Amino acid sequence: MNEHPPTLGDGSPSNANGAITSAISARGVTKTYPATGKTPEVQALKSVDLTIPVGSFFGLLGPNGAGKSTLINILAGLVKKTDGSVAVWGHDIDSETRAARAAIGVVPQELNLDPFFTPSETMEFQAGLYGVPKSERRTAELLAAVRLTDQADAYARRLSGGMRRRLLLAKALAHQPPILVLDEPTAGVDVELRHQLWAYIRELNAGGVTVLLTTHYLEEAEALCDHVAIINHGEVIVHEPTAQLVAKLDRKVVTITLTDPQQVIPESLAQFDAELTSPQTLAVQYAPSQTAVGQVLDAVRQAGWTIADLTTEQSDLEEVFLALTSAKD
Repeated sequence: MNEHPPTLGDGSPSNANGAITSAISARGVTKTYPATGKTPEVQALKSVDLTIPVGSFFGLLGPNGAGKSTLINILAGLVKKTDGSVAVWGHDIDSETRAARAAIGVVPQELNLDPFFTPSETMEFQAGLYGVPKSERRTAELLAAVRLTDQADAYARRLSGGMRRRLLLAKALAHQPPILVLDEPTAGVDVELRHQLWAYIRELNAGGVTVLLTTHYLEEAEALCDHVAIINHGEVIVHEPTAQLVAKLDRKVVTITLTDPQQVIPESLAQFDAELTSPQTLAVQYAPSQTAVGQVLDAVRQAGWTIADLTTEQSDLEEVFLALTSAKD
């Protein structure tokens, strides 16, 4: 896959030559739900700025109620923003509504399918809604891609939950949008289906489709997403390349299995955050930016201890996520 085009500093969706560089560009987006009855006014989004590069596999993460679904629904045209501006594939969602909506396909969290439509009928109807000529529809191709060819003429109500999830993905792609939004796509999905879905979505992304993912499975987000934004209490609190974000926590643990049992941490290891978790297991926590693992191993050998085995564990996206969202609460 080609490198992502650079994101312009001002968040403009195109460069001087008119080429699209930002698949999605949001500036100062605010959403306030007015008070109703005994329910007070709720500010779901607070001046959100977000730029998603063309071709990116982008993760939008946050706790429940953080504002993720509100933002996605604004992008899809299902919720009206209170303030700010949004461009989808270079089209302003207010002044170029139809073009903006045509550029995006959304796989919702809910299984919202007509139970009396077959997968084939669902796909044809969806393509028709977007004005795709019959000669350009890819119903059979998309159903084959999500492994629903054998169920193409079965009523949706007879499909399993996993099959319905796959049908939602095919439905979102019926009009060939350049942007695919996945809202918790693997919630309640078994491991085999999860791998199948991700394999296909990776292929789409490699082919140039920009993917926006929301998920509570942070290990998936870390493995798949090249950029991550974390939203909390309606505000984007971080927006960085995934690897750069994970490295910020600057924590690593080396667990060393010793040949002989020990009882006391020696003087050579006093400078580290070291602990004997068992007589033959030493755990040392350190900051990779300040200490190399070789220094830890040298200190162990200096103590006269013999190393039988070792493993290392470093910060992951889940730790970073918890650190950042907890700090805001």
